Amino acid sequence: MNEAVSLPPDRLAELASPELQRLAARMAQDAFTRIFRLTLEGDEAAVHAAVVEIEGLAKNWVRAADGDEARALRLALLVSGIDQWGLAWCQAFGLTAIHGISALLGALRNGLDDAEDVRFRQKFAAIEQVEGDAVDFKLELRRNIHLAVWHAMVACDDREEALAILAALGSMLVALVDHMPMLGWRLVADTLAHIQLRCLTDAAASAELARETTEALFVVLRQALPRKSFEPMLAQANQAVITWQRSRRAMH
Repeated sequence: MNEAVSLPPDRLAELASPELQRLAARMAQDAFTRIFRLTLEGDEAAVHAAVVEIEGLAKNWVRAADGDEARALRLALLVSGIDQWGLAWCQAFGLTAIHGISALLGALRNGLDDAEDVRFRQKFAAIEQVEGDAVDFKLELRRNIHLAVWHAMVACDDREEALAILAALGSMLVALVDHMPMLGWRLVADTLAHIQLRCLTDAAASAELARETTEALFVVLRQALPRKSFEPMLAQANQAVITWQRSRRAMH
């Protein structure tokens, strides 16, 4: 987490360390990516097999936690992460649902007894109740979701499709700032910093439509967010890019 962020201690860190939270976010991303890719290929048998395999691996990881509360939190992190990937993709591409993702989310909760289900629900709610709780999970998850949507946008050859993804990504980022008054703008700043870094290193981002939509994303945020949110957000993102550039120069 960036040192500029000043938040109360993460109350969930005792049950899931920052490293484990980031791992959960990456596991959720890997699970979503695999299921979505197979869904696009239209192979229902392969989707079903992947759901069964991912369910088994995830439940083994959950069972490896020390204690009922820690196990409940691990499961809640995975379910929350996969669900947020699915919601973002539906929003970005105008989908109503992704069947394989729905099946996986159901499978992960399948087999919970009443007590386990209560603990799961409590931990699932706890992730969202306090902004600073599970903060490393939130940072890793949202950064990678936003970057993936941005990559999809800059990879578009079709202007109309790129603009539709731009509108969805802008809405996601604005909603995040509104939903999380303390942490949201910092998460968006982290995303903007990484987008700027990718623009410096990723050839796909230099295409005319990619540059246009990326620049438009910053305009959307400037227009939609109050100055007190946008200006520190942009300053933090720019500072991260400057720090990266200086470190690169120091290496050469």
